[in-house]
Amino acid sequence: MSRKTTFEERIEIVEWITKGKHSYAEAAEHFKVSYQQVRSWVIKAQTGGYESLADNRGHRKPTTELTETDKLKRENRQLKAQLAEKKILEEFVKKYMELQRRG
Repeated sequence: MSRKTTFEERIEIVEWITKGKHSYAEAAEHFKVSYQQVRSWVIKAQTGGYESLADNRGHRKPTTELTETDKLKRENRQLKAQLAEKKILEEFVKKYMELQRRG
């Protein structure tokens, strides 16, 4: 029942509920989105304003805004990823060398 929505559509849905005194269920049916999502958007808009309705998935804080702990966590994740890539490459080379010796 859910579908992707734009930032402007989310604002429209929230305003339709708050100004028109419609229920979450009515809005979900009218705009073809889920009840849970409609409720979530209304609560976000009430607590954080319309800016909170923006889709921020995949966005990161700039390095200048990170705490020292956050910087260390980010560096730790990067090093773990590099280590995993190195292990995969070493296993590939090992397997390749084994196949070369057989053939």
